Amino acid sequence: MTERIDCVVIGAGLVGLAAARALALAGREVVVVEAAGAIGTGISSRNSEVLHAGMYYPPGSLKARLCVAGNRLLRDYAATRGIPFSMVGKLIVATRPEEEAMLAALLVKGRANGVEGLTAIPAAAAMALEPALSCTAALHSPATGIIDTHALMLSLRGEA
Repeated sequence: MTERIDCVVIGAGLVGLAAARALALAGREVVVVEAAGAIGTGISSRNSEVLHAGMYYPPGSLKARLCVAGNRLLRDYAATRGIPFSMVGKLIVATRPEEEAMLAALLVKGRANGVEGLTAIPAAAAMALEPALSCTAALHSPATGIIDTHALMLSLRGEA
């Protein structure tokens, strides 16, 4: 009997498992090779688990488009599979008046990238959300969240 393998993915971290899943869903016979004793024990074990919204990348860039689209796709994937995630949001603050122009530029960039819900909020509103905060202005990004990357990797492995 001859076994047929179409693809070998080296590394069972987030990227390797996602690639293996995509290949398997495309009908390929996939083998994932991992040097460690378990999935996600390399760089993926030090992942920040942040769902980035996409406001930091140059408008129209591949990074911006993939970040914004990937945020939505990852939330949908997690929601349909019971993977824990929470859209906790993020405050980006100016602590001095001279930093406020950078916030304004970031707001323009984020909106150009299609970041959902990115808004400028007054300092008082930001400090009401975070009482220990001191700032002169802020942006609120409700499309920033956190996700359980270990549960995500287990799901990707199962689907691969």
